[in-house]
This record gives sequence, structure tokens and C-alpha cells, in this order.
Amino acid sequence: MLEFSIILLTGGISLLFLMLYEARRNVVKIEEVRLPHFPEHMQPISLFFISDIHKREISDDIIEEVKGKTDLVIIGGDLLEKGVPLSRVERNLDKLLILGNVYFVWGNNDYEGNTTDVKQLFKKKGIIEIINSSVKVPLSNGMMNIIGVDDASTQRADYPMALEQVSPEEFNLLVSHDPRLMNQVRKEDGIDFMISGHTHGGQIRLFGWGMYKKGRLETLPETTLLVSNGYGTTAVPLRLGAPAETHLLLIDRFRK
Repeated sequence: MLEFSIILLTGGISLLFLMLYEARRNVVKIEEVRLPHFPEHMQPISLFFISDIHKREISDDIIEEVKGKTDLVIIGGDLLEKGVPLSRVERNLDKLLILGNVYFVWGNNDYEGNTTDVKQLFKKKGIIEIINSSVKVPLSNGMMNIIGVDDASTQRADYPMALEQVSPEEFNLLVSHDPRLMNQVRKEDGIDFMISGHTHGGQIRLFGWGMYKKGRLETLPETTLLVSNGYGTTAVPLRLGAPAETHLLLIDRFRK
């Protein structure tokens, strides 16, 4: 009986350390995204995507790995949550600004902070908010629309409004914190690529099962979709089967 108890205790401690390790990983997933309607005249785009930072401070190792390799940065919501000091948010923004221009879409937990202070910080740092609208981003030999939709889980999303200034014939990147916005996307909207977070990949998955799907890159009839596991955690600082991640996305045309 004592030996069995020791085995259980050892296994429990090992599992706890694994869950802490997966929650604190500093991984940049380099992913090639081949899109059928990527403009032929445009050079490939390099994009750094991070979502669901929550209480974490971005590792310097991530910044060093990505520095000089990306055209721009997108934060896909949940930059913070209740109790995160503004000073930590500022440090994280300063690190991301080393990489390039930073674009931000709001997530549900962002609204737990003092939004007035956060918006003032964005203005001070030159962070570009996209709230149910779009911005045109000039790139090498071309232009990309970044379409930002506010958080759907807090009933702030307005997808039709976000599309008002874009054309389906242009190159369109849709950013929504909550991937359930995918339910509103139609093929005729001309969304070439959609990126989201929010789900944490289920955060803690038991025997492969989680409350949400694990983060993935998939081709759907309406568009190509990336859902990130995210960088931070919520509720408990643990992960299992859905390790923390950020993304360096290399976007180019699909060639047969």
C-alpha cells in the first residue's frame, strides 16, 4: 500500500511539473501558410501572431528569435485580464514594438481592465486598434487589409460593419479573438485568412479531450483558419496537451 501511494505521489508531482512546463513554454511555431488567392504580384508576408497573453510577461527569447524576421505583429486579444498591472502590459508592448508595427484586436478578458488607461497606453505607444473595422497595410509590392472584429463572447462583434471598407477582390486577413466568428464568414466575403485565439486549445486536455479543440491550422470551404493555443493561461497557471505557443506565419501563394 505504501509503495502504491509513493507511485501515485510521484506520478502526481511529475504531472504537475509537466503542466507547469507546458504553461510556461516560449515557443515560436514557424508555419507556412499557402493561400490560393494570395496576390501573384506580392512578395510573401511574414507575420508574428500572439494571443491570450493574460498574466504572462513575454520572454526575451521569443523577441530575439523573431526580431528581423517579421513584417508586422498582431495581438489577437486578451493582452491582459483583471489584476494585471498596466506596467506589465506596457513592458509587453515595448517588447513587441521591437519587432515592428503592432495591431490589436480586443478579447473578452481585456475588458476586465481599465479600458481608458489601456487605450491611452495604446495611443502613447502607437498601437493600432482595429475595432469592427479594417486598416490597409502597405507591404512589398502590394497591400493587405487587416479586418478586426471585436469580441463576440461579450456581444461587441459587428462583422458586417468590419467589412464595409474592404472588397472581396483584395487580400483580406480577418482577426477575431473568438474563432466562433467563423460561423458568420461566407466564401463570397473574400476572407483569405482568419486568425484567432481565445480557446487556449482547451488548456487542460485529458486523454486527448478538452473543452475546446486544440489549436490548429486548417483549410475550410470559406477560408483558411488558424486558432492558436495562446501564450498565457486563465483560471489556473497550468496546461496539459495544449502547450503555450506563438506563431511566425509565412504567408505565400499556394502553388501546384
